[in-house]
Amino acid sequence: MDSGPSGGAAGLTEIRWHARGGQGAVTAAKMVAELALGQGKYFQAFPEYGPERSGAPIVAFTRVSDDPINIYSGVEHPQIVVVLDASLISAVDVTRGASNDVVILVNTELPPGGVRERYGLKGGRLFTVDASRIAMETLRRAIPNTPMIGALAKATGLFQVEDVAEFIRHDFAKKFSAKVVEGNIAALTRSYDEVRGE
Repeated sequence: MDSGPSGGAAGLTEIRWHARGGQGAVTAAKMVAELALGQGKYFQAFPEYGPERSGAPIVAFTRVSDDPINIYSGVEHPQIVVVLDASLISAVDVTRGASNDVVILVNTELPPGGVRERYGLKGGRLFTVDASRIAMETLRRAIPNTPMIGALAKATGLFQVEDVAEFIRHDFAKKFSAKVVEGNIAALTRSYDEVRGE
């Protein structure tokens, strides 16, 4: 059975997002699901409900599948773990239930080896990107969700960065100014280029 990031059982990919309230993890989880819809796949995206005040740890989930999804619980055995705040690695077992080949993507200025050293993170294939810095430089706000999606595209190959840019161009244009749309595309493409893996 293939349990890599491009698909688990019956082409199912499960992603678990760890973040703090206000970092846009729930929005990112839904955005990845909508990208899957554009590829003709089935999807789920939902948060784990709790105290979602700004700064509080939150968890969100995305499932993408070639076939209908009949699982209605949180993601217990993720193939991909996305961490929007590296400090959570010390507070939460972000790799709980994950296999040894899990893809772990962390928002940090540290290279992958530095994350392993600082946080004692073991196993998996580790990727890092300084999504908060990229967000500040392109969007003037330290909300790392769009840059993390660019890095996720590069680290996993789940979708093409051009498809994400096209999605942003059409979807965001309904809600935001052209400047915000282009800023998000710049954040996306820069993180795609800057993500580092082991």
